Amino acid sequence: MSDSDRTHDIVVWGATGVAGRFTAEYLTERYDSADLELAIGGRSRERLDDVAADLTRRSDGWEDVPVVVGDATDPESLRAIAEDTRVVCTTVGPYTTYGSDLVAACVDAGTDYCDLTGEVNWVREMIDRYHEAAVDAGARIVHSCGFDSVPADIGTLLVQSFATDELGAPCETVRIYLEGGDGSVSGGTLASFGELFEAVATDPLARETLRNPYSLAPAGERSGVDPGEQRGPRRDPLRGSWTAPSPMAAVNERVVRRSNALLGYPWTREFRCSEVVPTGTGPVGAATAGLVAGGLGAFTAVMSVGPLRSAIQKYVFPDPGEGPTRAEAEAGSFSIRVLGRGVAADGRFTVEAEFGADRDPGYGATGRMLGESAVCLARGDLDSPHEGGVLTPASGIGLPLADRLREVGFTASVRQVSDGSA
Repeated sequence: MSDSDRTHDIVVWGATGVAGRFTAEYLTERYDSADLELAIGGRSRERLDDVAADLTRRSDGWEDVPVVVGDATDPESLRAIAEDTRVVCTTVGPYTTYGSDLVAACVDAGTDYCDLTGEVNWVREMIDRYHEAAVDAGARIVHSCGFDSVPADIGTLLVQSFATDELGAPCETVRIYLEGGDGSVSGGTLASFGELFEAVATDPLARETLRNPYSLAPAGERSGVDPGEQRGPRRDPLRGSWTAPSPMAAVNERVVRRSNALLGYPWTREFRCSEVVPTGTGPVGAATAGLVAGGLGAFTAVMSVGPLRSAIQKYVFPDPGEGPTRAEAEAGSFSIRVLGRGVAADGRFTVEAEFGADRDPGYGATGRMLGESAVCLARGDLDSPHEGGVLTPASGIGLPLADRLREVGFTASVRQVSDGSA
C-alpha cells in the first residue's frame, strides 16, 4: 500500500492515557490540520471523543481531530489502523503485554512505528521476531523515543558526529551523566518496570537480555569489550568526581550499543559507553554515591521477590494511566551531559553534549520527544541508512530529531572542551 492511499500521517495510539494525551496535545499545539493529518486512537470511542473535543478547544488550528477505535488484544483492528496511517505513535504499555500485536500489524502493513518503551526484554523479542521482516516491508520500528532513550542515544550521536566531522576520529568512550531534574514517574512506567522484573523471574531470554550488555545488538554480534552498567559507587574516569549507578543504564546503554551496530560501527567495535548519576567530589560525594547505589540495590532486591513485588505494585505504585497535571508536567525539567573521549592525529580530545528541557522528563518532555519522532518518520525527515527494521532513535531517525527538538525549546548542544572543564 502506498502512502498516498493512507488517511492519516500519524495515529497517536493510547491518547486517553496520560502520556498519549500529552503527546496529542503537543502535536495539535505545534502543528495545525493543514500541516499534519493526525488521528487519535484507543479502545473507548466515548473517551476518545472527549479527548478530541478538548484538543479542538485548545488549538485554533483544528476544527476536528479524527478518532480511530481498536483493541490492543484484537490483531485485526490493529491491522486496519496500521494500514490507514503512515506512522503509529504508541504510548500503550506495558509493551510486553500490549505491544507485540501492534508491532506485527505495522510490519505487515509496511507502516512506521515509534513508542516509549524501556522494556529491554520486549525490545529484544521484537528484534528477534520482526527485524528482518520489517526490513523487507520497509517498516521503521523505532523503540524508546522518550526519556528512554532519546537523550542518551541522540546525545551520544551528537558527540560522535562532532568528533568524527570536526576532529577526524570517533570517541572511544562515552559517559552519560544524569545531571539533574525534577519530575514524576507515571503509573504506566512503573507498571512496565514491574513487568520487567516479572519477566526476569520467569523468562530465560529476559534474564539473558539483562545479563548481556550487547543483548540488543544484531544476532551474531552480541558480545564485545564493554562490561555493562556500573553496579556500585565509583570515581569517574573522565571528571574525577563520584558517581552512582543510573536506574536507566540497563536500557540506555544497550540502545546506544545497538545504534553503533546498526550504523555500521562508525564508533568502532571497541567503543564503550556507560550511564551514571554524578554525586559530587570528596567524602560527601562518596557517601552520596554509596547511598544512591545502596538504595537502588535494595529496591532491585525487593522487586526481585515475587510476593514483595506484587505488594508494591498493588499498594505503592500508582495505577497505569495516572500521572501529573499539565501544570506539573510543564514545571519539571531535566539535564543530561554526555562526555566523549577519543584520540585524533594531534592527540587526545574530549567532546561534550548537553541535552535537556524545562519540562517534566516523563511527560511534558517525553510527549515532545515522541511527537517529533513521529513527525520525522511521517515526513521522511531522517538521517538514517535504514528504510526498515527494528531501529533506535539514533539509527532510525538521527540528528534531524535533535534539530526539531531545539526548535521547541530543548537544549541539544555539542562542543569540544578541555579536559579540565569536563
